[in-house]
Amino acid sequence: MARAIWKGAISFGLVHIPVALVSATSSQGVDFDWLDSRSMDPVGYKRINKVTGKEVTKEHIVKGVAYEKGRYVVLSEEEIRSAHPVSTQTIDIFSFVDAEQIPLQNIDTPYYLAPDKRGGKVYALLRETLSKTNKVALARVVLHTRQYLAALMPLESALVLVKLRWPQEVRSLDELALGSEVTKPQLAKGELDMAKRLVEDMTSEWSPEDYKDEFEDKIMALVEKKAHEGKIEDVETATGEEERKTADVIDLTELLKRSLGGKAPAKPKAKSTSKAAPAKKTRKASGE
Repeated sequence: MARAIWKGAISFGLVHIPVALVSATSSQGVDFDWLDSRSMDPVGYKRINKVTGKEVTKEHIVKGVAYEKGRYVVLSEEEIRSAHPVSTQTIDIFSFVDAEQIPLQNIDTPYYLAPDKRGGKVYALLRETLSKTNKVALARVVLHTRQYLAALMPLESALVLVKLRWPQEVRSLDELALGSEVTKPQLAKGELDMAKRLVEDMTSEWSPEDYKDEFEDKIMALVEKKAHEGKIEDVETATGEEERKTADVIDLTELLKRSLGGKAPAKPKAKSTSKAAPAKKTRKASGE
């Protein structure tokens, strides 16, 4: 499995599902680093005073928030830390909504969720429930000291966590100031028929392996060519690893009953018959 960037648990009611968060995407663009041509040392960004043009050392830098034009409120590191949300290492589900209700413009970054430790059965239960009810779970999660709104969605045999933009981060379509020729167009039937025919002629199957970043391909071809010519410079880099906390699994049946107020689901009454009922074929759960 790919390296987890976060470990914790999905939480709803009294149920905890241990999970590991894995990035569902990877940046494939060309990354140009700055290097000193004289020594091939990495080049960083200087802290420059925009008025004097002089470099400012770290101990003289404070953080401020623009309150009015040209006026800032300065906050200390302690004040900023006190505003950070408490990290509970949980994905706290607070509601379930119909999948189609989430607007496209609110969707941000996807992550895969994998069951951790002994959470496989409960993980599968949540995935199947969301799939059969066509619901997504809305949740809050703290990642790297920042709280995010998120949606948990079933994807084939897995669960996906999608970071959502907060409502205040999404601009209204009213800002486009679309005219009536767009919102209430007068389109002739012939125009629509020709447009539909063009779309049908260009329709194909989704084949992502055919879609490539041509700029990246050309740059990497140049890199390979120069590397084979021996034109490679040695640059020192540093890496680090951060340990993550995990959550333990709790008995599912008991917690489901307690989450429902102690009410156990009613069992169907047994049918009295002299003949044995034929065995029914059970539908296999996706991913099993």
